Amino acid sequence: MKKNMSNADRLIRLIIAAVVAYLYFSGIIGSTLGIVLMILAGIFVLTSIISFCPLYRLFGISTCKV
Repeated sequence: MKKNMSNADRLIRLIIAAVVAYLYFSGIIGSTLGIVLMILAGIFVLTSIISFCPLYRLFGISTCKV
């Protein structure tokens, strides 16, 4: 897999995931919506760690400068 995410993109995804996790564990969001958002946050963290987004690849997008 070739990197297709810049550092800024990775940081934004990690921040969004942290905010969703905070909202879920503090009880602000719950039930089905909370579970769906936590799964999405997990995907954001995973794609940030590996610097590769399959959707970017599908649409031919790359935020990485290299």
